[in-house]
Parts: sequence; C-alpha cells; structure tokens
Amino acid sequence: MLDYPALAAVAAVLREGTFERAALALGITPSAVSQRVRGMEERIGAILVIRGNPCLPTKLGLSLCAHFDRVRLLETDLAPDLALHADKERSRVPLKVAVNADSLATWFPEAARSFGNTSSLPLHLVLDDEAYTGDRLRSGEVVAAVTADARSVQGCRLVPLGSLRYAACASPDFLARFFPHGISAAQLAEAPCLRFDRRDGLQARWAREMYGIELDAPTYTVASTHAFIDLAVNGLAWGMQPVQLAEPHIADGRLVELDPKVRIDVKLNWIVAGLPIASIDHLTKAVRSSAQNALF
Repeated sequence: MLDYPALAAVAAVLREGTFERAALALGITPSAVSQRVRGMEERIGAILVIRGNPCLPTKLGLSLCAHFDRVRLLETDLAPDLALHADKERSRVPLKVAVNADSLATWFPEAARSFGNTSSLPLHLVLDDEAYTGDRLRSGEVVAAVTADARSVQGCRLVPLGSLRYAACASPDFLARFFPHGISAAQLAEAPCLRFDRRDGLQARWAREMYGIELDAPTYTVASTHAFIDLAVNGLAWGMQPVQLAEPHIADGRLVELDPKVRIDVKLNWIVAGLPIASIDHLTKAVRSSAQNALF
C-alpha cells in the first residue's frame, strides 16, 4: 500500500513548485513536508522530486502524482454520498485536461463555461500542440485531451469532435510586397512565414499540398494564437490562421487569403479516461456540445 499522506506531500510540492508553498497548502510545516517526501522516496527507493525552483517531477514522481490525482477525483465524486465534508485539499482537486492553443482561443472556452455551470471542480488546462496532447494522456499527466491523434489509449474512450479549419492569410501590404504577381513556389521560398513552434507543420503542409514543395522560407516562431494573427495583420509574415479568428479580419480587409479556394482541416478528437466520475462525464458532454456548434 502507498503512504497517501506522504504522496499528498509529493503531489503538493510538484503542484505548488516549492516545499514552502506546499506546506501552506497542506497546513503543515515545510520541515514536515520535507520529511514526508524524503520518507516516501526512501521507501520506494527512487527520487520523486527534483529539488529546484520550481521543483520538478521525475518520471516515477509524475506517474505517482497522476495516480494520486485520480484517487482524489474518485474521493471527491464519492464525497456527497458518504456525507464527507469538503476539506481544503479536496477543494483543490482539478480535472487536468490537455488542449491545443487554437482550440483554447476559439471553441473550447464555451465548453469550459458550460462545465463550470454544472461542476464545482476547477479545470487545469495543459497547453500543447494538438498532435502531442494525446501523449499527455498516455503519460497519465491529464485525464482528457483534445487531440489530432486518433490512436486509441488503453482505458480511455475516443470521441470524434470535428475539424478546426485553417486559412493561409497575410495582410494586403504583405501580399503586395512579396506576391505582386500572385502566389508561386519560388516566391513562397522567399516570403517570411509564421509558425507556432518547431512542431507546427501547418504552413509546410499547405505549401506541400498547394505547390508540392518543402517550405524553406524565413520563419518567425510565435507561440501565441492571438499574437500569431496580430502579427499577420501587421504585415510581418503569412501564416495558417483558424478560420473562426481570421474571418472578421478578412471581412474588414485586414487579412487576405493567399488562396481562398484552399483551406486545411485538422481533425480533432476528445480522448478521455474511463473513470467512473460524474464530473468527467459532464465535461465530455460540454466539450461535445461546444465542438458540434463550432467545428466543421
């Protein structure tokens, strides 16, 4: 059997980042937190917390904390039936969800709002590229994920959500400077483009599907959905923009599509742990409803 009070200390340190803040959250002294963490590591025979500022988990520490989070969620779900009073620690139990930045900037907030109206549990949203959010679920870090990865995950169910649609956009001034005679493969190699991070392949996918080329243009890396579109509006570079965000700018003439006939769809799925927890079912219902109203 695991020592759950000691595991609670490990989880608090990793959640709060320091032993001092973990002690405040647990209502004990930093010395007591340190003793519990050290005792847990000695019993298991492995390091669970990489000491630093902030403290970070080892792989085993992350797995144990994921297990502890699931136990706490189950206890929270049972609390009303067992007439348990919600203590301070239980009230902090979040549902951890991995979601991509473009979903968070477009359709997911409505799902979060709808969930918040039916549950007292907070959400802990972990941002990652939609191609990699599924890995967060496989590692146990989160209990659900919005992902473009359609591979099954053991113990989880997969719900297709629809597609997030993207358009290749730039400002009118940018098009006049870099594409005065229309879009061509040669000019695409010279025109600066945007990417969200090093794993963002949407611009390269569009160039490949449109012109059969491997894009090798000057690139600005901008890890913010709203900055991504703002920089395109201001003429810095072209990029693939979520249609929901781009359409008002296109309508007002602040953005122009490089080719209005060609848009890219990214299929999204909701993969959720098969835990018997009512709040997870409520969140799944909210996500499906919001996606149905917003995605293609």
